[in-house]
Amino acid sequence: MSATFAVRLCSLLLLAGGIAAHAHAAETPITLDTPTGQLAGTLELPAGADKPRVALLIAGSGPTDRDGNSSMIPGRNDSLKLLAAGLADAGIATVRYDKRGIGGSHAAGSAESALRFEMFVDDAAAWIARLKADPRFASVAVIGHSEGSLIGMLAAQQASAAAFVSIAGIADGASTLLRKQLEGKLPPELEKESERILVSLESGVVVDPVPPALATLFRPSVQPYLISWFKYVPAQRIAELTMPVLVVQGNTDIQVDVVQANRLHGARPGAKLEIIPGMNHVFKHVRAVPELQVASYGDPSLPVSPLLVKSIADFLHQGGAATP
Repeated sequence: MSATFAVRLCSLLLLAGGIAAHAHAAETPITLDTPTGQLAGTLELPAGADKPRVALLIAGSGPTDRDGNSSMIPGRNDSLKLLAAGLADAGIATVRYDKRGIGGSHAAGSAESALRFEMFVDDAAAWIARLKADPRFASVAVIGHSEGSLIGMLAAQQASAAAFVSIAGIADGASTLLRKQLEGKLPPELEKESERILVSLESGVVVDPVPPALATLFRPSVQPYLISWFKYVPAQRIAELTMPVLVVQGNTDIQVDVVQANRLHGARPGAKLEIIPGMNHVFKHVRAVPELQVASYGDPSLPVSPLLVKSIADFLHQGGAATP
């Protein structure tokens, strides 16, 4: 870490701490009606702001709730909750929500066999439409984290958001990502079976039966969802966006490599790229040491990167410093 960066980071951390000690924004419940039930969220308004910009925060994959916490990981990191608070201190309103089937939106969930990726996109687009119709806000942006980046870019285009921010988003399609994750981890016969299944799903054809050893990944009930998800390649979709785009990535993220951010940025001419030194997947400044990384996923006392907050707030306040 350079001396200049260290001074800048320390100053921002002190600023963040000073802001946190003052009056905070107001958090209020907000809901969205869908054909299958109600989605629950949290609206965070900056204190004293007159007609602020608002950003929709979209969580990553799996059972990750509106605050950025997953039921599959012990403890809480509160990544999205802390990001919302930081943005509110910078004058940006936010809405973060539990995806269908998760947390307060559990009742809106569908049977696994009926779930499709487009449902999450349509939900996000409906939130955008609701916020655009709210006269309290000057404009509506979308911030998607991890898998939420792909959901966000599709919804932002569908609902004509004012700006789009990707945090730790991948450029590869989901099937390519799965191949990389499975590479070298399966016996040869299962690797061959896995590839056969992936090729079939990529072509839109379900596979049944599935070898028991691969059932967790490719059980018949989840295959329709995988087919719907595999259709979308983020690097292709981000190129289609017509609004300003910011791509943000931490360089100590052990889940998503900086290469993915560079590819997303390269796919969208005019996009802005921010590589944040020392930031991991849950927005915390943590060295790339496995035990420290694991601990950070369950430690809400660690603040989110003030550099992340500043880069997003500056981008949104400028109306998106990028050109379509």
